[in-house]
Amino acid sequence: MSAIRKTRATVAEQQLMAQGDLRSIVDTVLRLAKSIGVAETEVHVDETISALTRFANNGIHQNVAEHTVNVSVRTQVEQRTARATTNRTDEDSLRAAIEASLSLGHSQPKNPNLLDMPGKQRYRGVNRFIKQTAMLTPEDRARAVRRACDLAVKKGQTAAGIFSSAQSQSVMGNSRGLLAAYRDTHAVFSITMQEGSAASWAKENAANVADIDPQRLAERASDKAHRATDAHELAPGRYTVILEPAAVLDLVGFLFYDFAATALRDKRSCLNERMGKQEFGKNISIEDDVYHPLQLGAPYDGEGIPRQRVLLVDGGLPKNLVYSRASAKIAKKKPTGHGFLLPNEYGEAPMNLVFSGGKASLEEMIGSTERGLLVTRLWYIREVDPYEKIMTGMTRDGLFLVEKGRVGSAVRNFRFNQSILEMLRNVEMMGPAVRATGEEAFEMVVPAMKVRDFHFSEVTKF
Repeated sequence: MSAIRKTRATVAEQQLMAQGDLRSIVDTVLRLAKSIGVAETEVHVDETISALTRFANNGIHQNVAEHTVNVSVRTQVEQRTARATTNRTDEDSLRAAIEASLSLGHSQPKNPNLLDMPGKQRYRGVNRFIKQTAMLTPEDRARAVRRACDLAVKKGQTAAGIFSSAQSQSVMGNSRGLLAAYRDTHAVFSITMQEGSAASWAKENAANVADIDPQRLAERASDKAHRATDAHELAPGRYTVILEPAAVLDLVGFLFYDFAATALRDKRSCLNERMGKQEFGKNISIEDDVYHPLQLGAPYDGEGIPRQRVLLVDGGLPKNLVYSRASAKIAKKKPTGHGFLLPNEYGEAPMNLVFSGGKASLEEMIGSTERGLLVTRLWYIREVDPYEKIMTGMTRDGLFLVEKGRVGSAVRNFRFNQSILEMLRNVEMMGPAVRATGEEAFEMVVPAMKVRDFHFSEVTKF
């Protein structure tokens, strides 16, 4: 008991700095830059305290913690801009970062389209800092891991995975009076259960660790691993598939940059010549919404512009794009608050995608399927054709035959070659949208989907 108290005290000491301390760093950089005549300066200060418990072979083998502070400085002089970063906060180091930024800027050609830095902005408040997550101890993580590993031992399986938690904050300011601040927490539990040569996987990510149930995830992975021990080979072809949220996420996540105004202007988007046309099923609506209760992220972008909720797809019609300040000026639109840190070549992108979802449960999707496949997740996804958005990759960690409304035997994994555009035209049923996490795309809010005519091109060797 005393050891637990000691650990909790140690964790309590590892608190984020007072936000005023981060603002003081911003003020120091702006003061130093002004003293040497820099016309415009922008500062980002990011602080993170993270901890990770890693386990394999039914036991913990690594526990690490890290506390980092990074200061990123962008200077802008005579239509030239560049950025330099340091992880030291003393005045000499901050001055060196300013000088490095200026030196890099002087080596750049002038950019006649470079905009002045924005002035003061107003931001909508969000509360994503959960004390319970910030105070999670190694013992807390170890207890959850132990229960999951005990389940594996009981079932004659082997467990591996991670349990991590983090708290972070950032403050941004510039020489024109802009000042923005944000902080949050997040936790991740991921587990793979193996039985013989079969394995399955489950993962969750949330701001509030109380929203993650490690034992339920372990039980789900354990059950699927057991059912996958005698996989049968099926012929490749087109199948009705029931994609669990992680599988949906890792496919549709590749769409995010296609909604960037810069991507369309540069002819790099699959939505070129498709805006305003019925490209997806009428049951597909997508928005970018950082304020959605299941999302994480700051209410401002890399330039300090407030993020707006943007309806990207409405009833199957690609309707709107997102804009940085530069792309908005070119298009004569208002910026939507989706720009990246400058300088960059990408412009902007929606980073908080939310699909509208439906009301069907996974069981209802399975029950309505005469013959199809239940897909746990996908991996090693790569783009084959960026304009038709054809992706290739493989199923993994649980592929099961569905016949006459029931989940049957496990199936050997397939490689797929599938257009995301076509897939979103063939969605027959959807579950409620949930915060999903996978391995190929960043977290977003998506539903499970039942999709017809999903193209599997060949059987894999595992």
